[in-house]
Amino acid sequence: MSDSQAGSHAAAQTVSLFDARPFFEKTLSYGLQNSIIDQAKLEAIQTEAPKGMVQIARYFGSEFLRPELEKARERIVNLVSLSLELGSAGDLRKAAEALRDHSLLSRSKVASDMLKALIAMPQNSHFGMHEQGGFTDDHIPQLAKWSLRSLADYQSELAKRSEVAQIIKAALWFAGQLGMDAQDLEDAGRDAEAVIRTALLMLATRQTCLPNWVAFQKTITALRKKAATAKTASLAIALPKALPDEFRAVADGVRKTVMSDLPKILDSKVPVKKLFDQTPSFMGRYFWTEDALSEVDDFDRAASTAWNKVTGGHSDDGSLLTLFLCIASGSAPKTLLSAKAAATLVRKIRKAGMQPQRVSDYILGNAPAHYRNDYLQMWQEFLENAQGHLLSDHDYSLRDAMALLRHECNIAPD
Repeated sequence: MSDSQAGSHAAAQTVSLFDARPFFEKTLSYGLQNSIIDQAKLEAIQTEAPKGMVQIARYFGSEFLRPELEKARERIVNLVSLSLELGSAGDLRKAAEALRDHSLLSRSKVASDMLKALIAMPQNSHFGMHEQGGFTDDHIPQLAKWSLRSLADYQSELAKRSEVAQIIKAALWFAGQLGMDAQDLEDAGRDAEAVIRTALLMLATRQTCLPNWVAFQKTITALRKKAATAKTASLAIALPKALPDEFRAVADGVRKTVMSDLPKILDSKVPVKKLFDQTPSFMGRYFWTEDALSEVDDFDRAASTAWNKVTGGHSDDGSLLTLFLCIASGSAPKTLLSAKAAATLVRKIRKAGMQPQRVSDYILGNAPAHYRNDYLQMWQEFLENAQGHLLSDHDYSLRDAMALLRHECNIAPD
């Protein structure tokens, strides 16, 4: 025999060894050949099969259409194959014994239930996209597709969805340790991984609840200060000792992503808001609750601190108008001017003009919220009365302008 003939013979043998029949058919053939399945059982299968086909055709469409019945025949064979192959781990003897001991329709139902459970499992770790309530009629089109898929497809999808389910369960555990439940997370609509990442940061800093944005920002700021005086290694993120073993693998995978994020998280040159809320690779990567009221309160506190610093605690009209006039002219903000400084300010205004909008912007960005409208009105009224004097080309001696400032603003006596 030539080398080419030998190669062709070997290829033919390889092809002959490959059995493309559905696992159900291989099981039935093996059972009959090895006397595991007798004639009575074969007749029972032949009686059950048409009934099962009609039921399946009716469930997915219509039992009165021949194409639907043909498709139902494929489905029942595939469903029984899935059940037998999975249950026996591919062992034909075990599969034949299972086929002998159970009805054909029961094996079909086992596979159908198995696929329904798969379809009801989460595909995505995003809490806002996780459907509740198990398998419903809306899932029937998906079941129609899966009823014709192979065992390898099923096992691959099961592995993916099982990991997603574990991540979700782990996130629920972490959230539960920090005062949130499943409904809270669904309302928030964020990824389970984001919840775990933030929970690890909170637990590492000995905090007892998942944060709103203000608390999250303060946590990151505190971590940065700590990193400035310590090595990054000292900020290693550890899994909590109480974490159930079933969640350790998926949680550790998420923990490693936090460790890889640490260099950026601890970089004080990048503002916290810019990193977490404006950088594409970090947006949605960490979790905080939406609490607009606390954010407004925090902003107001910061604004109040800045306002009190620049005003020196003065709230009288004269001090504030002096401040506003300095801002409009581009001068250093002050609430009290000497007569000489006031005269210099007027000359500056007459030379370069004023920018009244600067004052409006400053009031809106810094003044206490409940006084902003009053301050804006006070500034507009002052402008209407004062601009003519401040910008006059005829008041060479500044007499009128200085008289105005002494009356409206806070000018120290000569």
